[in-house]
This record gives sequence, C-alpha cells and structure tokens, in this order.
Amino acid sequence: MIATGIVVEYNPFHNGHLFHLNEAKRLTDADVMIAVMSGHFLQRGEPAIVDKWTRARMALASGADLVIELPYAFSTAHAPQFAKGAVQILDALRCEYICFGSEEGRIAPFLNSLDTMNTQKELYEKTIKSSIQEGISYPNALRIAYEAIARTTEEPLADLSEPNNILGFHYMQAVKEIQSRLIAVTLERKGTHYHDAALPEDTIASATGIRKELFATDVAHVQSFMPTTAFKLLRQQPHQSWNHLYPFLRYTILREGPEQLASIADITEGIEFALWRAAKEHATFQEFMHAVKSKRYTWTRIQRMLVHVLIGYRKSTRAQITSPSYLRLLGMSANGRSYLRTVKKEMTLPLITRVGSHKDPSLLLDSKSTDIYMCGIHKEPGLDFKTPPILL
Repeated sequence: MIATGIVVEYNPFHNGHLFHLNEAKRLTDADVMIAVMSGHFLQRGEPAIVDKWTRARMALASGADLVIELPYAFSTAHAPQFAKGAVQILDALRCEYICFGSEEGRIAPFLNSLDTMNTQKELYEKTIKSSIQEGISYPNALRIAYEAIARTTEEPLADLSEPNNILGFHYMQAVKEIQSRLIAVTLERKGTHYHDAALPEDTIASATGIRKELFATDVAHVQSFMPTTAFKLLRQQPHQSWNHLYPFLRYTILREGPEQLASIADITEGIEFALWRAAKEHATFQEFMHAVKSKRYTWTRIQRMLVHVLIGYRKSTRAQITSPSYLRLLGMSANGRSYLRTVKKEMTLPLITRVGSHKDPSLLLDSKSTDIYMCGIHKEPGLDFKTPPILL
C-alpha cells in the first residue's frame, strides 16, 4: 500500500484542507492518507479552536485514513523542530511521500534552496548572527541571511518569506537530515493567503479568517467555507481561545515570578520581567500582548513562550525530548487499520492507542496540555486517559 503523509493543524478543517487532502492522494496515487496533526496547542503559540479528537473526526470524515498526534514538544516548536518531528513520525510510519501545500507550487526551487543553503552555510549563519546582534528579530534575521545567499546563485530559489514555503523547506531539510526515504511533493496553495483575516467571495478561506469570523459573529457565517461534516462538528463543540485561557496564564505568571519564568522553554534575554510586569498591569490578553510585543519579539514568538508558561514546559524538560518516541493514534478509518496491520513490523516507533501508565516525558506533557486546555472550555480533566482512538 502506498502511504502519503501530510502535516496539519486543521484549526479548523476547511475546504482548502479538503483540496490538499484530495490532491495529495491523486498526485501520489496513494492507497492511504496519513495526517500528522498538532494536539491542543499549535505552532504559532495558540490553543486549537476545538479539541484534537473533534479535529481528528473532521479529518477522517474528509478522507484521512490515519490521524497521528504531533507531540506538544514539536507542535509548539519553531519551524525546523516542528517539521523534523513531523517528518520523523511519517518516516516511522513507513510513508513513501510527504505532500505539503506551498505558495511556490513546485519542488525544484526548494531543492535549489537546500543546495544553496548547504554550499553557503558559513555565510548564512554569519549573517544571522550579525543581524541578531543588531537587535533584529530571529525571523527577519533568517530572511536577511537567506537573501544574502540567494545573491550567490542564479538558480530559482523558494521564496522563504511565505509561511507555507518556510515549512515546506524545513520538511525537505528534515527528510535530508534524517536520511528518510520520503519523497517530497508540493501543490500550490489555493485561495486566500495563510494570514488573511477577511473571508473571500469564493469557498476557500484561510483558517485565520474562519476563526476571526467565528469569534466576531456567528458560526453560521463560516458554513460555506467548510465541508458539511466538519462544520457540524465545529458547531457542536465549545470554541477555545487565548481569551479563555488568559486568566490561568496571568495567574501562573504572577505566581511564578521572573526567577521561575526564566527556566521556561524559549524565555531568554530577560523577557521574563516584561511578562511579569504586563501580567500585573493588563486584564485582557490583547492588552498584555501589545504591552510585550516589540521589534525583537514577534507576536508568534511571544505566544509560544506563553504556551510554555501555561503548560509549565521548562528548558530541562525540552532537553529530554529530542525526537518523537511514540506514535499516538487519535483516529483511523478501516483502510487505515488495514495499513497498520500491514506495516506494524516495519514501524520504527511504538504505536500508542491508550495512554495508560506510560511514563514517557513527552506523553506526560501531552496529557498535561490536554488537561490545561480543557480548563478553558470547562471540560473534565483526564480525557487523554479516557478517550480511545476514533474508528470510522
């Protein structure tokens, strides 16, 4: 059976995701589609709008055969670590292809970028270091360094100022780094830009636009942008946001104080004092964020810090989790179950269907993040221990 993997958040699942899923299957002639999906907290440092089991159901109802959770340590990491964790999971599942959406729409520029990055590594790293020393944010430092090495070649390179291109580049970089057999395939992203907050006139909108509309108006306004089943599931579940979790975050920051905050993953350069002051002074999440955001610290980078503060994810814990150590099954179709039977002896990581008494630090972190997520939507704790994989 040919297995094609995709890396997703489905926050929430919309028509653009359905297009990606169907096209990935068609382009690779796949027998089984495997989605590695972020859990309750996402790469941009946000809580998912609905819980991971609801989003897994959306995926399975729309054509995915297996939904495997991307552990917290990778789902909330910066792009290289996020991508590497996802690629390692797909490789462990014996996928033949990884298919990602991109603004580029062609693989050749990504291959050229990888080659140029390899040959100009010294210039790239030197430029990043000097930019950061000048007070430039890390993402902008990466952009400047990439532009510097692009000037050394006439080959067309991928535009790494675009968010999906950035992730695509890191997927391919991870494939090369771990010497995976995965073959990378890309398709051009359709519809609105990744960050577009306005809803378009056609039926493909960004997840950002859908979430904004949900919180501003009514769930009915996004129906035309989602597959029917996904919309029904979205309508049935409570919607999570930072506004719901901010009281818990604020309490945690004030209780911990700057000294303890300094031990949290991603918190550096004394920003713990700015977080502590902002928590004392601001009663809403938006006010808090505007007080902390600066030229050096992007909105996304700060949000990732805040997720780690909320969960209690410390630098010492992150040092223990260098790569995925299990395959957490959230859901499967009958076809997906058949595939697992076929490749069970070839898989290089253990498949977990029940959390049970596992003591893996990454799995414990996933379960803790679920419990804290549920506090914001007033659901019971312990769902990771009580919820079996979905079978369609």
